[in-house]
Amino acid sequence: MRRIFVTGAGHGIGRAIVEAFAAAGDRVAFCDIDTARGEQVAASTGARFFPLDVCDKAALETAVQTLLDEWGDLDILVNNVGIGGFEPLTTTTVEHFEQILNTNLRSAFITARLLAIHREKQGATNPYGRIVNLCSTRYLQSEAGTEAYAASKGGIWSLTHALAVSLAPYHITVNCIAPGWISVNEEEVIRPEDHSFHLSGRVGRAEDIARTCLFLCEEKSDFINGQCITVDGGVTKKMIYPEE
Repeated sequence: MRRIFVTGAGHGIGRAIVEAFAAAGDRVAFCDIDTARGEQVAASTGARFFPLDVCDKAALETAVQTLLDEWGDLDILVNNVGIGGFEPLTTTTVEHFEQILNTNLRSAFITARLLAIHREKQGATNPYGRIVNLCSTRYLQSEAGTEAYAASKGGIWSLTHALAVSLAPYHITVNCIAPGWISVNEEEVIRPEDHSFHLSGRVGRAEDIARTCLFLCEEKSDFINGQCITVDGGVTKKMIYPEE
């Protein structure tokens, strides 16, 4: 039974990831700032819930260390938590920029660092480990007003390949997933042209990302390391010109 911790799993992609690992029979824990949603996920999946804000370094470290102490180790970390907060560059604040980076990027460093420290103390005896970080196709393409989010996701990609090198002695592979348009809001209105814009003929679902995460965490997927897997229905491979 694998031991798994997922950040930001109260809804959307994170919830789908928790559900997928729980359905596979793994021991799963997760955190989220939304207590009500987190408790719902815990009740429906049997996963252990830590209500916390990942920007609170002490709270996040305490949750991870609690699992390391009680479970003996963590086999899989999924750094899923992420917020957008798109704002025009001229009206956003430095504090807002820092909040996005602290949520989306710093939290991934915190969890990975603690796992590395633990594995080093154990003498790297666990032959299996996976870290999956949630990136975004916005690490390579942007819209106006997305500076903080793009910077955080670009940082996730760079952090991923750096961690892959540093964590190799502890038998941990590190990869990231870059989702495209993933519909996680039931109220979202999706038009036929939104589906047809994708080469795959539809907008993405949270389960698409969860399945990719499961694949990367398979024992036989250990030769995939330090990579960013784009899951966007083919959109980033389209050559797009202005309409005449």
